[in-house]
Amino acid sequence: MSEQDRFYQPQNVKDAMRFVQKLFNQYNQANLTDELIAYHQKLTLYLTDDVLAEVQKSDNPEQLKKLQVMITVMQDWLKIRLSGKPYAGKMQHFEYIADQEHTSFKHRTIKGGKRPGNLRTSHH
Repeated sequence: MSEQDRFYQPQNVKDAMRFVQKLFNQYNQANLTDELIAYHQKLTLYLTDDVLAEVQKSDNPEQLKKLQVMITVMQDWLKIRLSGKPYAGKMQHFEYIADQEHTSFKHRTIKGGKRPGNLRTSHH
């Protein structure tokens, strides 16, 4: 396996942000170890150096704002976990979503229900 095949190569800035978000959500509830802290700091540094540079080149203010929020979420996660508190949430759409804020969707709404005698029939 070549060195290039071993590492994920994002296609664009959004792809890179999605990838980091996915990784973050995989480990954000894990026990804090020195290795995890180092890994997290490496990902945060990747966002603040490489991805930020690409966003600034692309001149996309909306994406820059999302990236800055994402970087803040990652920095806050480390502060929260280092203080010994649990991290009750995840990252979604590049921002923090608390566990109790998850939206739930109704899959089916039955209108009218099944009431007996609600059909008109003619008796001749």
